[in-house]
Amino acid sequence: MSGDLPLNINIKEPRWDQSTFMGRAQHFFMVTDPRNVLLSSEVLEDARVIVQNYRQGIVEPGLTEDRLWRAKYIYDSAFHPDTGEKMLLVGRMSAQVPMNMTITGCMLTFYRTTPAVVFWQWVNQSFNAVVNYTNRSGDAPITMNQLGAAYVSATTGAVLTALGLKSLIKHLPPIMGRFVPFAAVAAANCINIPFMRQRELKYGIPVTDEEGHRLGESASAAQQAIVQVVVSRIGMAVPAMAIPPVIMNALEKKAFMKRFPVLNAPVQVSLVGLCLVFATPLCCALFPQKSSMKVSSLEPELQENIRQKSPHTTTVYFNKGL
Repeated sequence: MSGDLPLNINIKEPRWDQSTFMGRAQHFFMVTDPRNVLLSSEVLEDARVIVQNYRQGIVEPGLTEDRLWRAKYIYDSAFHPDTGEKMLLVGRMSAQVPMNMTITGCMLTFYRTTPAVVFWQWVNQSFNAVVNYTNRSGDAPITMNQLGAAYVSATTGAVLTALGLKSLIKHLPPIMGRFVPFAAVAAANCINIPFMRQRELKYGIPVTDEEGHRLGESASAAQQAIVQVVVSRIGMAVPAMAIPPVIMNALEKKAFMKRFPVLNAPVQVSLVGLCLVFATPLCCALFPQKSSMKVSSLEPELQENIRQKSPHTTTVYFNKGL
């Protein structure tokens, strides 16, 4: 049963051309829109029903193309692309800006004492663990032991990096101390993401042909996906953790900031938020979400299976995760 809207709109793919950076950027500006965090369960469920019905050839009367695409992006912002499960609220990409602006702003504000460094690095890695688990690629389950090992490793790595750099820069200009949180975050991302997705590295992630037919699981594809995610995450942190420290270093010398030091944290958080509104979608767009790899770069066994199942396939595709 169908309405007036044609059934040939491909909502499995983003609305914009994902082979170009600008197309991917437009897509991720929609996916990371912080306003999606405020959507009610009823709105999310309505979007899920519209999307799933349309995929089955069912179009409700009066459904327009714009409303269909809006439902698709609401659905994408709240439901996992591989499992279809509703994601944890704080782990969704739409929560990245409000959560990260608060945590990063506080890391950059309270960096002078060791307890503050340890506390905010712990908060940041706790949040990162939730995000990495929520946005893992494929339908691979992860055990509590793996989750715990990744969390402890990343938190320890971040805290040791932050404390180590903090002790090394004691004799350098004060502004250098403001960049310690960024170095700690970069180091932690290199630890946290591979650990959190270690099952994918061991067993692989689903790879498909261009039409979406599953061809098997590949650990080589998982390695490429994880490297791309690490680069994107570090890129997201660069503007938010490099620009505000320079601005705050200049502002704190002004008379009004000395008179009202309580403004330090709110101003810092606001600056970080402004950077993240643009850095988050733009860095998510650095690599295609539907990443690709030549069949010749896959594991020999998988290459042989693909040649038998789909001899004309030369490139496979996979969800790299976020």
